[in-house]
Amino acid sequence: MGLLLLLTSALLSSYFHPGSVVKAQRVVILKDISLSMEPSHVVSRNTNVTLRCRANVVSVEKALSREYTIYKDGNAIYNKTSSTSEDLLYHLSEVRVSDNGKYSCRISAEGQQATSSAKKLEVTGLSKPVLHVNERVVAEGKEITATCTAHGERGSIFFYFYENATEIEERQVNSNQIEVKLRLSSVGTHRIHCAYAVFVRPDSFKSEESNAVSVTVEELHIAPVLEIFPHSKIYEGDELFVSCSVKGPPPTDKMHLYLSRGNQLLDRGNTTVSHRGIALAKDIGDFECRLEIGSVVKNDQGTISVTELFSVPTLTVSPAEVFQREDITLTCKSESSASERLGQEGLTYALEPPRSQLVPKGIGIFSGKSPSNDFNYTCVARAKNIVKHSEVLTVRPKVPVTTPKISVVGRAVLGRRFTILCQSDIGSLPINYTLLKGYDQLNTEAVTQPFQQALFTVSVDRPDEISKFTCRAKNSHREALLSTRLNATVIEPLSHPILTVIPGLSEISEEDNLHLICGVRGTPPVTFKWYRVGTELPLSTTTSDKNNTHYQVHGLSKEHSGVYYCEARNHANNVVRSEHVTIEVRMALWKKLMIGGFCLLVLFLLVVVSVLCFRSKRGKREAAAELSVKPASPKSDDSLTVNLTHDTEVYNAATVRLDRAAVSVWSKRPSEDVNDVESSVASNEPDVEYTEVVHPRPVDPERAPLKIGTDTVYSELQNSPDGAADHHDYDSVQYPDLNGEQPEVNNYLLEVNNHQDLPVPVD
Repeated sequence: MGLLLLLTSALLSSYFHPGSVVKAQRVVILKDISLSMEPSHVVSRNTNVTLRCRANVVSVEKALSREYTIYKDGNAIYNKTSSTSEDLLYHLSEVRVSDNGKYSCRISAEGQQATSSAKKLEVTGLSKPVLHVNERVVAEGKEITATCTAHGERGSIFFYFYENATEIEERQVNSNQIEVKLRLSSVGTHRIHCAYAVFVRPDSFKSEESNAVSVTVEELHIAPVLEIFPHSKIYEGDELFVSCSVKGPPPTDKMHLYLSRGNQLLDRGNTTVSHRGIALAKDIGDFECRLEIGSVVKNDQGTISVTELFSVPTLTVSPAEVFQREDITLTCKSESSASERLGQEGLTYALEPPRSQLVPKGIGIFSGKSPSNDFNYTCVARAKNIVKHSEVLTVRPKVPVTTPKISVVGRAVLGRRFTILCQSDIGSLPINYTLLKGYDQLNTEAVTQPFQQALFTVSVDRPDEISKFTCRAKNSHREALLSTRLNATVIEPLSHPILTVIPGLSEISEEDNLHLICGVRGTPPVTFKWYRVGTELPLSTTTSDKNNTHYQVHGLSKEHSGVYYCEARNHANNVVRSEHVTIEVRMALWKKLMIGGFCLLVLFLLVVVSVLCFRSKRGKREAAAELSVKPASPKSDDSLTVNLTHDTEVYNAATVRLDRAAVSVWSKRPSEDVNDVESSVASNEPDVEYTEVVHPRPVDPERAPLKIGTDTVYSELQNSPDGAADHHDYDSVQYPDLNGEQPEVNNYLLEVNNHQDLPVPVD
């Protein structure tokens, strides 16, 4: 057991311990890295400068490999790997201005990096440049070779060359020496020197000037010669000769001659060039003879003055205002001329184009009729082969104005201001229009623009007053043209609106046709509208060429009752409204007649009922006190008679049943031959006998059997003359056979009893 524990401990120890050592060797700490410059960060040129890169590296391993990198202005300039802890030294030998810049150091070890802060190195002082030329004396046009050297300098260098303090050349190279070709500007002695500048971004450092070298330029013994004939008092038309030649020994190089006047090249050649022509006033200016030999340029100039033989002619027209087909005169004249060289006969004038209808009337005078359209004229003056043209004269003949037309703009409304237009169909502007009323001049308008109109604002108080207006037009010296009288309709505003109702207000009844006539005073056409109070929209709208029109309503009813009015409008745009008219639709005549007849019928019925009631009351006072019941007649099969006698139980029951009063109808017993019961009243008889007659209705075979439809008539039965009633032994009521069916009669009697139309029989 102890051996096992020992082996386990050894294995664990051998497993964990080596891993820990490896992890300790990989730990690297970089700190306190810095860059220093020795002897200083500001030094003069040719000084040896040492850059020291120092870093404190913490590591388990002493001989740790590390990498150093030196940077200048962000660019790596040196790299070294070292396994020692010594500082890195970077040497700059004999520093120059080009070594100026910001330096920094970076160290890398085991994947760790650290960079020092940047430090600027400043080197002062530049070497003096040295200038050499290959020749001190050169011929005109020749080049020299100049060399400028900046000893010991490095980097990007700009070289400058000067001639008499003027910069003539600039070059950039990456070396300390440059060679250029220089061509000096003119004949004579020239001082040449150079300088340089070292460019170190973002600055540049300029050196002092080099030594000066004198170079003499000798002139070539050759020159151009310009000659002009004649030399003086040159007039237009004179023959002019100009030559350009070379004076001196011919050069070895090829030469070129050029003859020009201003910007116009007249001739070119190698030895001699010339120009021949007629002198003109426009030839006034400088002539130049130019000689080119290689890069050498020589010139000779000359100026001439040419006297104008005659001036440019001017062309005028008279009269100033020209109208179509009227007489005009064109005058062509030169304001000045050289009389010593030119006589009057030597100067002539003509018009162009030749097809002009104007004919000459003298020197420079042309007359005739003006054209109908615009026309361009040019005057041509000639003398001694000199031709001059005048400026173009455009003759625009005016069109005489035509008779003007007078009209009204819009509508003329009585009592309101309106506009009158006076206008001619044809006529050149400006045109003056004048408005007249009768013989009085009211106003004048001048039309000067193409779309301008002559408008006049007036008003009239009477319709016939508008015919007094006229206008006249004028655009020339001619007499003004007068228009005709103004013929226009004067609109009278509407007034006095009246709403007429047909039929009359008291005669309007149902089912009639109603006519609402709206009339006004004013100028038609008139737009009429009918309204009913309470309705926003019009009932009808119509336009009429008359002063009145109507609106018809068919089949009036009570719903058409209401308040009506009308409105009218014409072109005067004024709206007039009539007074309100109240319309009441009355009942139709046939309805009135029907109601009257019904009322009369009701009245008649009331009278009949009243009479019957009166007679009934009178009969009750005279009624007998005895009620008897009589059997029905053996021959009668249509009725049932019941006689009631006073002081009997049946009579009393019947009396109580009739409105609780002693109301009865008495009559004599009718004969067996008579179907109807005739009643009579015996006021002087004390005893009255009552008989009830029941009339069954015929049975319709197609209808149900009649059960309760009976007619009951009560009649007063007059007593016998002896004062006693005609008594019979009526112990019971006998019922006749109705339609031969006794069961139905029994039913009928039961229903009669149920409705209490008959008194109950007494056994």
